[in-house]
Amino acid sequence: MKHIARKRFGQHFLSDTGIIEAIVSAIAPKPHDPMVEIGPGLAALTQPLVERLGQLTVIELDRDLALRLRQHPQLRVVESDVLKVDFRALAQDLGVSKLRVVGNLPYNISTPILFHLLAQVDVVTDQHFMLQKEVIDRMVAQPATADYGRLSVMLQWRYAMENVLFVPPQAFDPPPRVNSAVVRMQPHAQVAPVDVRLLEELVQVAFSQRRKLLRHSLGRWLDARAYGGVFDVQRRAEEVAPADYVALAQAVAASGGA
Repeated sequence: MKHIARKRFGQHFLSDTGIIEAIVSAIAPKPHDPMVEIGPGLAALTQPLVERLGQLTVIELDRDLALRLRQHPQLRVVESDVLKVDFRALAQDLGVSKLRVVGNLPYNISTPILFHLLAQVDVVTDQHFMLQKEVIDRMVAQPATADYGRLSVMLQWRYAMENVLFVPPQAFDPPPRVNSAVVRMQPHAQVAPVDVRLLEELVQVAFSQRRKLLRHSLGRWLDARAYGGVFDVQRRAEEVAPADYVALAQAVAASGGA
């Protein structure tokens, strides 16, 4: 029986075999890699992955699809909203310290999923995700460009990222109204220790008025915390590199302004 894509789940099923092969090649799965696939759907990517891995854990919210997937003896199915999945507990259940995470993410909740995984990045070896191309452009954007923003800063602080593949709408059934792409995300081996909530707040304030100089937004935020350190607020938010935002968050915390 043909499964009808459900709009409320943001379902678009990958169907282009050439694109599928290119994605699997980019992921480069090896036998027994502890891999987790988010949103396997009709198993277009799942099947070639499990053939190379031997076994695969999948996270699927759609009850009907989860039932189909359970018929595959090499799949471990977690029927859940991915935003409720504890990846640290999942790694522990699998008896591993790190997970490889892949998936064709639902475009309507892709950013929340990225931040959910960011909070658990200590158990991630790498991530390969199909996303709306526009989102990936923002993820990998460099300072002083139009796409550079909060998402760029928060993810580049923790990951090295690369846009590895363009995917046209025609590669899906039904085709989405947007172009897609595949991003590779590899956690940095070493990262500056920082109060993540403070960094998130600082970056959000900085980009709240991105067309104005930082003295109108971040400058006032720093003044409210009686921050006496040096930071150039005669710039726009998009002109500040991720490392500089992290350094500022560390300095604010050290000064007692958190």
